[in-house]
Amino acid sequence: QVQLVESGGGLVQPGGSLRLSCAASGSGWTIYVMTWYRQAPGKERELVASITMNGATNYADSVKGRFTISRDAAKNAMYLQMDSLKVEDTAVYYCNARNRLSTATSWGQGTQVTVSS
Repeated sequence: QVQLVESGGGLVQPGGSLRLSCAASGSGWTIYVMTWYRQAPGKERELVASITMNGATNYADSVKGRFTISRDAAKNAMYLQMDSLKVEDTAVYYCNARNRLSTATSWGQGTQVTVSS
């Protein structure tokens, strides 16, 4: 099994920055893509950004130019640098990993990000 642990959430003012981390551990299947999702109160979970093990990235339109996803293969970790944060970025952020065929997936427990003045 692959376990994922997020960290780095917190309270920040509009315009501020936060850096989320997701650490992967365990074994059993090979991670192909890692993704950040978020879920705001009363809303569905949505994709924020993803990165493949080849380094290809994808972003939701709402975060393009403000968020940057990256990974450290040696540490089996993924990061989300969030700049110019807006109130509407407030949500629980989840880390997800899956294999190439999407036959195996793992979720982290989530980390709260609150953007408020």
